[in-house]
Amino acid sequence: MTSFSDLILEFITFFEASLSENRFVKLSLDHYQGSENGLKSIHIRRILMRNEEKLSFTYRYKTRDIIKNYSKSDAVLNLHDALQNGFQSGTLYTTAFDIIFHHKGLKQKPATHPTVPSLDHDRNKQRLIAPEGKSYLYALGITDAKGHVLKNSQDKFRQINKYVEILSGLIKHLPPDRIQKIVDMGAGKGYLTFALYDYLQTCGHKTDLIGVEYRPDLVNMCNEIAKNTGFDHLRFHQGTVMDFDCTDANIVIALHACDTATDDALFKGIKAGADLIVVAPCCHKQIRREMEQNKPQNELDFLIKHGTFLERQAEMITDGIRALILEYCGYSTKVFEFISDAHTPKNVMIVGTKRNPSEVKDQNLLDQIKSAKSFFGIKTHYLEKILKLS
Repeated sequence: MTSFSDLILEFITFFEASLSENRFVKLSLDHYQGSENGLKSIHIRRILMRNEEKLSFTYRYKTRDIIKNYSKSDAVLNLHDALQNGFQSGTLYTTAFDIIFHHKGLKQKPATHPTVPSLDHDRNKQRLIAPEGKSYLYALGITDAKGHVLKNSQDKFRQINKYVEILSGLIKHLPPDRIQKIVDMGAGKGYLTFALYDYLQTCGHKTDLIGVEYRPDLVNMCNEIAKNTGFDHLRFHQGTVMDFDCTDANIVIALHACDTATDDALFKGIKAGADLIVVAPCCHKQIRREMEQNKPQNELDFLIKHGTFLERQAEMITDGIRALILEYCGYSTKVFEFISDAHTPKNVMIVGTKRNPSEVKDQNLLDQIKSAKSFFGIKTHYLEKILKLS
C-alpha cells in the first residue's frame, strides 16, 4: 500500500508537470485537520505580476482570506507543507485531466476545464475607474493619449481604483445630502482626488470636492487639469491643513498626510462634525520621539529597544489612540489595511463614521488613552492636545 507521503509526492509531481507543460488550471486543498485556527481551504492559481509568473495561494479562513504569491519552487514547498500538515484532500485541475487527492490514493478524472485561464489577475477586473477616455489620467501621467495605462504607472492605477472602491463602499451608506462637500487634505498631485470626483460624477452626485495642498505648483497644475477636464465642482486650495476652513464638510479625507498632519485633518473633521472621516497615516514621528525619550520600563522592553520594532510599535500606538479619540468624539471606527503589499507598501486606513449626536461621551475611553500613554511613556498625543482632551 502506498504511504501518505508517497501520495503527496506523486500529487506534487502531477502539479509540477502541469506547470511545465502549460496545462495547469488551478488547484484546491480541503478538509483541513491541522493546528492553524480557522483555516478551511487553500486555492492556488497562476498570475502574472510585474511580468513575472507567480503562484497565488488564497488561504481561506472562517472570517477572512489571506493571499500570498510564490515562485514556482516556493509554491511546491508550500504545497508539500500544507499536505503534510493537515489537508486531507485536494483537486488538481489541468486541461488534460483532473487529479483528486485523498488519504487513500489518487484518482484521475476527465478534465473539467478545456483551456488554461489568463495569467493577468488584474486585466479582467471590473474597475470603478476605467483608463479609457479619462483626460485627467493622461494629464497626470497615468495613461498615454489613447487611454492605455503606462507601464510605470500600473501600481498607481491599481491604488487609485482600490481607493475609490473603499470610498464608494463607505459613501453609499450616506444619504445624498451628506455627500455635498468633501475636503481632501494633503491632496498632493491629485491622483486620488480626481478619481474620487470622477466616480461621484458617474454616480450622479453633485458634490463640491476641494483638494487642500501646500505646494503652489501642484495646486496650479491640478486646478488647470480640473478646468480642462470640465470638472466644475472640483478645485484645489493652496494652504496648510490647519489653516483651511472645513465648515460644513460632510466628508474629510487625508491620505498619507505626514506625522501630525494626519492629526490636523482628524481635528478638522471632528470640529466640522463630518459624517465620514477617512485617513491613511504615515511618518509616525511624534509618538516615537516620546517613547525614545522616556523609555518606559515594562514587559515590552524587549521589543521597543530595537529600532525597527520601536517604529512599528509607535505606528500602532499612534493610530490606536487616534481611533480611541475618534470614538470618544462620537465616531464608530474601523482600522484596516488600505492596499495589498503585492502592489505598494502596506498602509493602515482609519475610518470614522459619525454616530447619533445624542449619545453620551464614554469617559472610559479617556481612561484607556491615559493608561496607554502611561504604559508607553507618552506625555501627550498631538491630536489629544489640539482637541484639549487632556
